[in-house]
Amino acid sequence: MHTDHDAGRGATTTVTEVTDDALTGAPTSPPDEHAPRRRRPLVVALLVEARPKQWAKNILVFAAPGAASVLTERTELLQTLVAFVAFCLAASGTYYLNDAGDAEADRRHPTKRFRPIAAGEIPVPLAQGIGGILIASSVAVSFLAHWQLAVTIVGYVVLTTTYTVWLKHVVVFDVIAVAAGFVLRAIAGAAATDVEISNWFFIVATFGSLFMVAGKRHAEVREVNGPRGSTRSTLTDYSESYLEYLRSVSTGVVLVAYCLWAFEKADLARTLQPQPVPWFQLSIVPFAIAILRYAFLVDRGQGGAPEEVVLSDRVLIGLGAVWVVLFAIGLRAS
Repeated sequence: MHTDHDAGRGATTTVTEVTDDALTGAPTSPPDEHAPRRRRPLVVALLVEARPKQWAKNILVFAAPGAASVLTERTELLQTLVAFVAFCLAASGTYYLNDAGDAEADRRHPTKRFRPIAAGEIPVPLAQGIGGILIASSVAVSFLAHWQLAVTIVGYVVLTTTYTVWLKHVVVFDVIAVAAGFVLRAIAGAAATDVEISNWFFIVATFGSLFMVAGKRHAEVREVNGPRGSTRSTLTDYSESYLEYLRSVSTGVVLVAYCLWAFEKADLARTLQPQPVPWFQLSIVPFAIAILRYAFLVDRGQGGAPEEVVLSDRVLIGLGAVWVVLFAIGLRAS
């Protein structure tokens, strides 16, 4: 997710991805405010501005096809890869357009000034042109898979635009909009491969996303230095107790929904072939522990960048691997 680009309600509003994280191209702890910085080559600057680190979030497009056990088919696999590429293009395009609009404000920020556009490494007109091309390309590419995927991509772009212009300033709706960006990724995989989304799968994706976004806001409230509104306008309205409540509700729903989804998958598998080992039910164990582990990390103040938390915590990686193995065996045996 990328970091928010407004410094308050009066900030410039431009297109930004509804995920709140960003690879700024700046070091985590920047050097002295006035320290010189070597100018990056244009090709490198263009790549950094695209923020490839954030593309990992688009792996969600594989969720629905994977759950439907169609990724072993060549056509469906290629369609899912098209969805992944389309979302990467759309997300990078929004980064370009946003940073082009916020270039002047970013130059006054201690860390955002290192972004390629703010640093003058990419001219603003060039950035705007590339951003528009990337977004248009994402829609065009999506037609290679299915027209429903193109509709999903357009909806994603509309959502990101609405978020930047309005929703990121509205309490509760800002969190819902960010979570919706993740849900659209999951829907995109199903749209690309024309597979049916289970009701329980949709609930797991929705409240799982809400759980992670609530954790991100919780981390931001704890980490902010100075007035909360200086980094994100809605932080002045969120209390830690409310964010904890939001996390609790979403955690409960996602756990119950996953359990029901796992039993639904098991019942369907039994109608096709006897299952001597309850693989889907066993997958509940690593899934539940992973949710509790992530909640523990958020409570410790982590969670500001969900993808970094997931990819840097060995316990979560291990639990994820165990879950994938159990679920995959269940699919294979059914």
